[in-house]
Amino acid sequence: MSNTYIKPEERKTILFIGDDLRAPSGVGVMSRAIVYRTAEHFNWVQIGVLTRHDRMDIVDMSDAVNQEMGYKDAKVYIIPDLIHDHQYSCIENVRAAIRIYKPAAIVFFTDPRYYEWIFKHEIELRQYCPLIYLNIWDNLPYPLWNVPFYQACDGLLAISKQTHNINIQLVQDEIDRKVLKYVPHGIENTYYPMSPDAPQITDFKKEIFGDEDPGFILLFNARNMGRKNITDLILGWKLFTDSIPFGDANKCCLLLHCAPSDWNGTDLMAVWKDNCDTDRCRIKFVEGNIPFEKMNAMYNLSDGVILPSYAEGWGLSITEAMMTGKMFIATVTGGMQDQMRFEDENGQWINFSQDFPSNHCGKYTKHGSWCIPIWPQVGHVTGSPKTPYIYEDYVKTQDIAKAIKELYDLGPGERRRRGLAGYEWATSDEAGFTAAMMGERMVEGIDETIAKFVPQPNYRLSEVKDNDLSKINENIIWVN
Repeated sequence: MSNTYIKPEERKTILFIGDDLRAPSGVGVMSRAIVYRTAEHFNWVQIGVLTRHDRMDIVDMSDAVNQEMGYKDAKVYIIPDLIHDHQYSCIENVRAAIRIYKPAAIVFFTDPRYYEWIFKHEIELRQYCPLIYLNIWDNLPYPLWNVPFYQACDGLLAISKQTHNINIQLVQDEIDRKVLKYVPHGIENTYYPMSPDAPQITDFKKEIFGDEDPGFILLFNARNMGRKNITDLILGWKLFTDSIPFGDANKCCLLLHCAPSDWNGTDLMAVWKDNCDTDRCRIKFVEGNIPFEKMNAMYNLSDGVILPSYAEGWGLSITEAMMTGKMFIATVTGGMQDQMRFEDENGQWINFSQDFPSNHCGKYTKHGSWCIPIWPQVGHVTGSPKTPYIYEDYVKTQDIAKAIKELYDLGPGERRRRGLAGYEWATSDEAGFTAAMMGERMVEGIDETIAKFVPQPNYRLSEVKDNDLSKINENIIWVN
């Protein structure tokens, strides 16, 4: 029984909206960890979104949660739902859930564009309970169009330090009336370092490679989509293998756990075969969803993990790398900066502010030994009508190759030593990138928001005035 245990009849019920906690997506996996790790403190009702459901009956997950976590009286229910015009659920479903379950708070999670329907009805919903948004934003400049969304929430729980600073800067006028906390992603203990000769590793390596035994394996584990920069990764891998003797190069393998072709990305097989000597530049694809125990083995059989994204709110695969004692290579952008543990002039893990909202230009270069940062060379501004501007942090293909060569040259012993240093830090109180710590932070954030909440009137008078934040982005030209 945890020290946050509350009897079921005395617990507050939380309505949670996001990917179904049974889904294999990043949001689904984190939703599962949040609910499972706090189910002795809250009763949970999730409006769970998947692309399809076999049945639309309410799912009682209580026994499954109790059995897996060793609880005795967790109460967890999922209301299956469908994506509604590229948004999570709809206001009618939330109204029905409020009537039936009488939640003490509504928690929702992921990109704000999926929740415009909630923000439009915030006055109605906040008459009953607070709105708590577990939120992330990939990059600068400060997204001023998000200000009304943030203002509509009573609690802003930020996944990255960069997002936490964005929240602070954009709700300055209401900061005393809100709860703002840093709640980074946490990984379950299904991921852990293993002995290199563990049977699970040996068996899964044979399943992937057959009788071959690559001497150096670099893992990419993410979706085949544009912002993950996989094309540049493949060409960077080519440059790396071209830089070492053929006899060494064909003992190296880039392991891509993603679909070879995806409309959100590209045809990676064509990129590889049309641009590389496939005997020298070896790549292996692993497709489909893999059980957690095999995912743990896949990380453990690798010599390192790479994620060269040009935009990344957090970067879950490099957290999983640390939790399995593996070094990683990643772009200095978004939430991946947190996981590199850059130090300021006082030796402290950096925090961001209005004057220092990002480290992507390298103000601070000292970092944890478990990572090899790739510094962006170009800050390209893109946008859309709903998100008019946002930086994309692009790295050079040559710098990807140099980072891979640096990892390769360390050798297995040094890579393991540094990877385990990353594991020690990720599981420490300072970082706390564990599911247990994420659960504790969620409990603190939700409880504090509920305690601070004042029900809103059924109307609001607003004075029309110039946006006081209109100058906040004046000096953010790919921040130096």
